[in-house]
Amino acid sequence: MEDRQVPLYLLALIVGGVIGVGAPGLAPGLTHLVTPALAALLYVTFLQVPASGVITALRDLRFLGAVLVVNFVAVPLVVGAMYPFLPGNEAIRIGMLLVLLCPCIDYVIVFTGLAGGDRRRLLVSTPLLLIVQMVTLPLLLMAFLGADLAAVVDVEPFLEAFVVLIVIPLGLAWATQWWSSGHSRGQRFSTAVSTTMVPLMMLVLAVVVASQLPMVGDAAGSVLAAVPFYVAFLVVMPWIGLVIARWARLDVPAGRAVMFSGVTRNSLVVLPLALALPAGFEAAAVVVVTQTLVEVVGMVACVRVVPRLLSVQR
Repeated sequence: MEDRQVPLYLLALIVGGVIGVGAPGLAPGLTHLVTPALAALLYVTFLQVPASGVITALRDLRFLGAVLVVNFVAVPLVVGAMYPFLPGNEAIRIGMLLVLLCPCIDYVIVFTGLAGGDRRRLLVSTPLLLIVQMVTLPLLLMAFLGADLAAVVDVEPFLEAFVVLIVIPLGLAWATQWWSSGHSRGQRFSTAVSTTMVPLMMLVLAVVVASQLPMVGDAAGSVLAAVPFYVAFLVVMPWIGLVIARWARLDVPAGRAVMFSGVTRNSLVVLPLALALPAGFEAAAVVVVTQTLVEVVGMVACVRVVPRLLSVQR
């Protein structure tokens, strides 16, 4: 399965699409599976990084600086350049801003590893990325939308996501590492759990598509209006990430990690924020889901393109 991850992920997308179209009534139930499946995926991912390595990685100021610059300087500038051309509907604009301004903290790690990027460095930066986007998102929304519209966004789901997707999986992973360091049963358990990475990633992709595709079908106009901007973002950001990685003088694996961090967005975490918007803003959740569908396909392409792009530039 490790050697066939990309076709397996495409298969998961297809299965999720078939379920979403063929059995839309399952969507509400499947929606409740997204967060647990994602938390399990992050637990297995965190399990592969020794707790002692986190402190060392946080001292890597060049890499962390590059990740922060690409996500919180370059991305807002790119979004700002696109903003005047976004659809005029306020709900659509809020949804697009929510998803584009927040860097991914979950499956970006898997795709970074598939492309030969340094997923360990990126992994230990995820708590920092989530904290910074929690702080900067209200400020950026006010800058783009004004204080009145920005106030309709509830940041409480962000706090919940930090606990459920970062604190709990990370704590359980470190507890498992401690158990496996001195107990044979713990070692066997840790080894067995580590083999579930690919199946869990397939589950996350399939469940997300199956649970959210019916929502997209109800607002085709919003989908068509948002897709070109999402595609443009996918095309532009790897180049910008490459420039910043070279500016920071990072090695190839770290540079690829920066590129993926810049292009991949936090759609699975910001979706609850969009769903929590008041009546009249239902389209916001639809365009967030649309970004997920566009991005997952784009990530499969980036797994092939990013290594070549970085190699060509070197």
